[in-house]
Amino acid sequence: MSDSPLILWLRRDLRLADQPMLAAAAASARPLLPVFVLDPETEALGAAQKWRLGLAVEAFGKAMEALGVRMTLRRGPALEVLRALVAETGAGGVWWSRLCDPASVARDTVVKAALKAEGLEARSFAGHLLHEPWAVETGQGGFYRVFTPYWKATRGLPVAAPSVAPTRLRGVDRWPASERLDDWRLGAAMNRGAAVVARYQAVGEAAARDRLQVFMEGPVDRYSEMRDYPAVAGTSRLSENLTCGEIGIREVWHAGLRARDEGRAGAESFLRELAWREFSYHLMHHTPGIVSENWRREWDAFPWRGDNGEAERWRRGMTGEPFVDAAMREMFVTGTMHNRARMIAASYLTKHLMTHWRVGQDWFADCLTDWDPAANAMGWQWVAGSGPDSAPFFRIFNPAGQAEKFDAEGRYRRRFLAELSTAPGPEAMAFFEAVPRAWRLAPGQAYPAPVVDLAEGRARALAAYGAGRA
Repeated sequence: MSDSPLILWLRRDLRLADQPMLAAAAASARPLLPVFVLDPETEALGAAQKWRLGLAVEAFGKAMEALGVRMTLRRGPALEVLRALVAETGAGGVWWSRLCDPASVARDTVVKAALKAEGLEARSFAGHLLHEPWAVETGQGGFYRVFTPYWKATRGLPVAAPSVAPTRLRGVDRWPASERLDDWRLGAAMNRGAAVVARYQAVGEAAARDRLQVFMEGPVDRYSEMRDYPAVAGTSRLSENLTCGEIGIREVWHAGLRARDEGRAGAESFLRELAWREFSYHLMHHTPGIVSENWRREWDAFPWRGDNGEAERWRRGMTGEPFVDAAMREMFVTGTMHNRARMIAASYLTKHLMTHWRVGQDWFADCLTDWDPAANAMGWQWVAGSGPDSAPFFRIFNPAGQAEKFDAEGRYRRRFLAELSTAPGPEAMAFFEAVPRAWRLAPGQAYPAPVVDLAEGRARALAAYGAGRA
């Protein structure tokens, strides 16, 4: 075996355990050079995700140092950076963990072909998903377009046990120069919001594993019934860590399997949600246009509006619909949004306000620390009615009715809406700390009247739907 150094090109795999590439690299006993590249694809991330990824890089860099290796930071197009590092270190190969979004696939395809043409070992590994998107096929050899059959097909498939974290790694003899993470200013676009959102982040592998343990010790029991109640701590909250790769999906899956085997009531529902994440990647691989185009092309003629003033009120959490506004403010304060609230907020924008789902998708991509390219696209198109396995367009969530059902005591709304309380809590007030000053929002202002009457908005949406099918 060659003893030339291996460059480990890190992306969304910032963990030591359940990391197939790292396990293989450690087993090779070759000198290792971990590298994180701030390339144009990473620069294009939304404000919150780019900032959050920077926190993950910082934490993982410290974890790698504890094992005897340094992470090198470089900025520029990936292929140029990797070629330069090969020349500087005499590396014989570049390894990385596969990503499946269209931008990453296009970049990685070019990188792999170029490196191989230059006689280098260019190798990609699984690790971001339980099953590679092309590995699951229907009986006819195609891909699944509906979730339930996909779930039935994958529910019993074997999933390899997660690899253990290495205890020591062999580094290169001379470390190349590294840029400073602070100089990249990955949180610049967050402005003053970063200090607020930082309070709610669980950064790094240890914090992610703590979250998993807390969930498995209690909330998993009632997950299937409580996951829809935003005022309740009923979910795992691991999406932030999964998207940065701070915890491996196989580790989470096997924890869910153990809980199911122990008879924990909500474990099956939790596993099903993990499979929904897999399904979104399955579809993105086979139909990459899902991230930017209507999956059902018959929706191309639907009269959704582009960006507009009412959508801006939606972005600012000032629609006058408390459940919708609480959801939007939760995202600004914490960097995430409860899943039930995401559906309500998305339905209100695409149906009551008749605004294109891409407007909402882009805002979520800019504001969510747990942004995921496949899940974000799939979720928006599911709610809008234009996507695979979607809710029918005429299934229009009524925010007031949803609030009565899932926030009957108003705890979630009061938590984030200062205007609805005589003594607003810290999170309601934090919204005004986080938003841009240019919005001129203050906690003492009156709560706005509704942008649109819910019944009128529903009727307008249904009329447009009916006209399009006539």
